[in-house]
Amino acid sequence: MHPARAVAICRDMMEFRPSIRRKAAGWSLMGLGVLGLVLPFLQGFLFLALGTFVLRHQYIWAHRGMGWIESRWPETVAKVEGMEQRLVARVGAQWQKLRGLLRRA
Repeated sequence: MHPARAVAICRDMMEFRPSIRRKAAGWSLMGLGVLGLVLPFLQGFLFLALGTFVLRHQYIWAHRGMGWIESRWPETVAKVEGMEQRLVARVGAQWQKLRGLLRRA
């Protein structure tokens, strides 16, 4: 298959969710990952994998990288996705409470 065709198929299958906060968090994790490859006290691969996870809905290359990570460690990726869903739900509930308090004031 031609590489341009593969990118077009991947782009059609991928759900883009542009977010400046996600990009900033993802690139920060990627930077820590690169530092972790050199520095002995940081786990470089862990930060690179987390950065790829955060950026998976921002960039095609991260989406493909997540596919590789998921094929290698499917249980771990499922756990991390579950944690992400719980975190988003918890933050959303807290945000709604805060908005309710601000409306009363």
